[in-house]
Amino acid sequence: MAYKEILKNSLKSYEDLEKWLTSQKARVDPRLRDVIAKYPMRINTYYLSLIEKVNDGIWKQAVPDVLELEHFMDLTEDPLDEEGDIPLGGPRTIIHRYPDRVLLFVSIECAMYCRFCTRKRKVGDEHKHPSADEINKGIEYIATHDDIRDVLISGGDPLLLGSKKLDDILGRLRQIKHLDLIRIGSRVPCVWPQKIYEDKEFIEMLKKHTPKSLKEPQLFINTHFNHPNEITEQSYQAVKCLRDLGIPIGNQTVLLKGVNDDTDVMRELMHGLGRMGIKPYYLYYADLVEGTGHFRTEVYKGKEICRDLCGATTGFLRPTFVIDAQGGRGKIPVDLGYSDGISEDRKGGTFTSAIGLGKVYVNDPIERVEGKPVRYNPNRK
Repeated sequence: MAYKEILKNSLKSYEDLEKWLTSQKARVDPRLRDVIAKYPMRINTYYLSLIEKVNDGIWKQAVPDVLELEHFMDLTEDPLDEEGDIPLGGPRTIIHRYPDRVLLFVSIECAMYCRFCTRKRKVGDEHKHPSADEINKGIEYIATHDDIRDVLISGGDPLLLGSKKLDDILGRLRQIKHLDLIRIGSRVPCVWPQKIYEDKEFIEMLKKHTPKSLKEPQLFINTHFNHPNEITEQSYQAVKCLRDLGIPIGNQTVLLKGVNDDTDVMRELMHGLGRMGIKPYYLYYADLVEGTGHFRTEVYKGKEICRDLCGATTGFLRPTFVIDAQGGRGKIPVDLGYSDGISEDRKGGTFTSAIGLGKVYVNDPIERVEGKPVRYNPNRK
């Protein structure tokens, strides 16, 4: 099938990248070998075809950069402390941060490895791939905790699993009577849309798991578009297949320096999502992940963009600007009363956890440092 060839022919090694960069008349830095060794690369041929010029908004998301090897102030491998939200003595496939919902980690593989990924520490690392037994234990954990009403199936990308394996996971979750929602987080509609509209077995499998009554949990898909050039006829066809099944689709965008930190670019993206029938959900302040410092904007930039979108576009196409705070404090909606204000010089601010886990200070601007990054929190006594 053609969609399989798109993934099979991905750039994955330094030699692949060197050959492609040379064809683009772009500089080849030998340090990129170290970047790829530390943070795996996969750029499939479809996503590669969306690049129009060196360092455009598509290039920056997919092509490794030597800046990934630089240390920046406050950045860590696991800034959201996901490892700390794994239940004590429980399955390592469960992240239980919020009282009524959990994340079920099912895959380390993606159709394109985003250079800004919040899970750079594990995505693409075959040694960290969850086993079938670990996934089963995660599902059993959900089944035995009646307070859980919402499950987000995540990774990696769950749509990189075989249809039979995903079918089994969805089928077992749907049998859990206290679940209201089952969400799948996937970038496939954006970065590998052919998988969805060419794989008929996959579509038939998903169709089985769309609810027929209020007694069954609703299936949602959260996808991830960051730039207007990702909205293509192919991605539209993929989204249409999902919408034809009756699956609601939301989008989470990450605010990325040099990619979309501009009101005009963001407005064009939101309008494109509207045309596809996707509801913009969150605009994320980029997580403070080691290896991603060059993507980080100031906090005020996201607030400024969302403010400028008010009155300039359809109201329901305006995303909520959030900070997923350090230390597992959860998502903080910056404009909904959880901010003590951004400093007058716009160099950071203090934000209050929406789930009662105290306050966190976010530094701006981010600084490059030598050696290991050091976290500074003026609220810590």
